Amino acid sequence: MNLLRAFFRPARAVPVTTWSAEHPMTFRPPLLSLMFLLAGLWIFGTGHAVLIAAGLGVSPWTTLAQGVAAQTGWTIGFSVLAIGVLVLVAWIPMREWPGLGTILNVVLVAVAIDTTVPHLPVPDSQVFGLLQSAIGVILLAVGSAFYLTANLGPGPRDGLMTGLQRLTKLPIGWVRTGLEVTVLTAGWLLGGVIGIATLMVALGVGPLLARCLSVVDSIGGAPGTGSERGG
Repeated sequence: MNLLRAFFRPARAVPVTTWSAEHPMTFRPPLLSLMFLLAGLWIFGTGHAVLIAAGLGVSPWTTLAQGVAAQTGWTIGFSVLAIGVLVLVAWIPMREWPGLGTILNVVLVAVAIDTTVPHLPVPDSQVFGLLQSAIGVILLAVGSAFYLTANLGPGPRDGLMTGLQRLTKLPIGWVRTGLEVTVLTAGWLLGGVIGIATLMVALGVGPLLARCLSVVDSIGGAPGTGSERGG
């Protein structure tokens, strides 16, 4: 019952938990922090794989990369790299800290996608495709909640989210949704492709992430820390 109440009470920020590392810049993290980081990143990557296999649209950030590629003549891969670099530069004025998780985000998410996609079913109807896409969005939120609470450094895009949340003090679900919708709109205007699953990610992952963070806080919230980091 407490977990159910936590789910309907979205977190405003990333909570401090008993497995959170003291500082993201450490490269000798506690074992429990590392376990939550690795598990979260693998679940996050699997969520992307499930969306890819569903075939109903890519993530908003991939739509943006498609749009940038259409306008510049770059490959989508190079566009993803360029966007990632620009996002990391945007961290500087927000004083967002990279860490081991920032590096592993790039590597482990890619490995999880390549490992799981060949084993996932390809839906034979739109109904099953929508169901599979919904599962993918849920996995993105759950994986993000696990790896962000490890406090070992967010990925480039999640770092933009946490930095903006800390500066604006707005609920993290609002910030995530605002970012996803903004990126989606920019990508579409530049010529990127939008599918049903793209809209599901843009509108669904923020609220789900806020609720997953609240559930995680109710399970492993560290006493005497004010519960949330940056809230």
